[in-house]
Amino acid sequence: MLVRCWVVPSASRTELKGLHGDSLKIRVAAPPEGGRANAEVCKLLSEVSAAPAELVAGSTNRSKSVLLRGVSRQEVLGRLT
Repeated sequence: MLVRCWVVPSASRTELKGLHGDSLKIRVAAPPEGGRANAEVCKLLSEVSAAPAELVAGSTNRSKSVLLRGVSRQEVLGRLT
């Protein structure tokens, strides 16, 4: 499943923060340097969804696409809400 995310780096803590338009808003404590914020996004989504997460688009933007493998849309929505 492909998840669109809007990422806010350098936040006080890492958390899911609801929606930003049609994207999942994610705040991460890591700075946007050296891919650390991207890694934090993938780690959070992997933990919440219990599926491997891979960044597929948006490595240098706040708007990102993350691929969650091996889970259905219903499973992901059930775990994220």
